[in-house]
Amino acid sequence: MKIISWNVNGIRAWHKKDDTFTWVLKQNPDFFCLQEIKAELEQLPDALVEVEDYFLFTESSKERKGYSGVAIYSKHEPDRVETELGVAELDQQGRFLALFFEKLVVINCYFPNGGAGGDAFTYKLNYYKAFLAYVSKLKKKGFRVIFVGDVNVAHHEIDIARPKENKDSIGFLPVERDWLTKVEKTGFVDTWRYQHPEKIEYSWWDVKTRARDRNVGWRIDYIFVSEDLKASIKKTAIHTEVFGSDHCPISLDIEP
Repeated sequence: MKIISWNVNGIRAWHKKDDTFTWVLKQNPDFFCLQEIKAELEQLPDALVEVEDYFLFTESSKERKGYSGVAIYSKHEPDRVETELGVAELDQQGRFLALFFEKLVVINCYFPNGGAGGDAFTYKLNYYKAFLAYVSKLKKKGFRVIFVGDVNVAHHEIDIARPKENKDSIGFLPVERDWLTKVEKTGFVDTWRYQHPEKIEYSWWDVKTRARDRNVGWRIDYIFVSEDLKASIKKTAIHTEVFGSDHCPISLDIEP
């Protein structure tokens, strides 16, 4: 089973760029998870809605149009779909999709950035807390869990090009990094770092400073699996050679 995750930073603009969706379909993923689609289902062109062999699920922001949003293309029809964490104030921005298949759950999440600080950062931390409670509950119920997305945190110094310069930057603050450590201690595996403990790769680069040209990036996009799936991890990749967004796609091959 192959999973691809990609923050596309606007699905309509992303789709207009050469070979973006074509590249994905050539990979033949079982699940293609997109974050920050910035669109509602009825705004998408037919070429993105009617895709052969795939079911499409989307969740958009209830607060304002053209903001946030997630989508999953799935080759497999789920038993049920959930679009909320169950916390009203956190479920208005279209950040969450969970597909349930017997004892397997595939979750796509676009975590808050929190870069504005203040209330926005508090919202981010509250979202982290609610999300971990949600996936922990699933695990306790006996579900195998795969969750993917733009987590908006670089976990370790190896995951960011300039750790010293960014030690006080949102996205690399101790409280955020500690949350990812807690995720791992709760029983979830960062699949790419598990396979590549010393490798340096990034998944996001600042557009304004043309950081991708110099590979001054951050690894903030992840695919996590519950520990009961760790032995099934076959191949992980960060596709830095693929363009179309300020993020690049990441992938996991697994035998669940």
